[in-house]
Amino acid sequence: MSTSARRLHYGYTEYLARESASPARLEYWHGETYAMAGGIPDHAALAAALIGALHAQLRAPCRVFGSDLRVYIAATELTACPDVSVVCGPSARSSIDALTVANPIVVAELTGASAEHYDRGEKLCHYLTLTSLRDILVVSYREPCATVPRRFDDGHRSSNEVREGTESHPSIGVSLDVRALDAGGLEDTGPMRAPSS
Repeated sequence: MSTSARRLHYGYTEYLARESASPARLEYWHGETYAMAGGIPDHAALAAALIGALHAQLRAPCRVFGSDLRVYIAATELTACPDVSVVCGPSARSSIDALTVANPIVVAELTGASAEHYDRGEKLCHYLTLTSLRDILVVSYREPCATVPRRFDDGHRSSNEVREGTESHPSIGVSLDVRALDAGGLEDTGPMRAPSS
């Protein structure tokens, strides 16, 4: 897991207190807290583009959420903060935290160099234990590329890598154009300067 600060054996109540006071999103697993990547303009732009694209196409009872929504994965006891989540119908709440959902149908992680190994490896394994989950999007903000592990109703799994064109998500009735989500067009103009008087 990518971390900036951690200490062993926080209780869950301590984690919630730290998380509410932290400027970074914190995830929790087996007594440890992990500060997640974020705060990069390309990451923020891609998150906004993906949320916008999903919001424009989703129909009730499905709703899209940003990274403020915590997701509890009961099988592995990870409390995660996906960059984007979709829940359809009533949200099932975690038995240990009434503000954390346990039944997303889609989650998305927007990944760069610092978290890519975790997002495509260990965290993906956690997500795959969620029985409600149908699609996981792991989208790079360094290039237009999305990896889409998928679970079907019969338990069958597949994984598809998309670099251009449209990717359909029948579980939520949405199609996403990978290139339209590309955040790579943002330019770094350097630090802002105060206007001269």
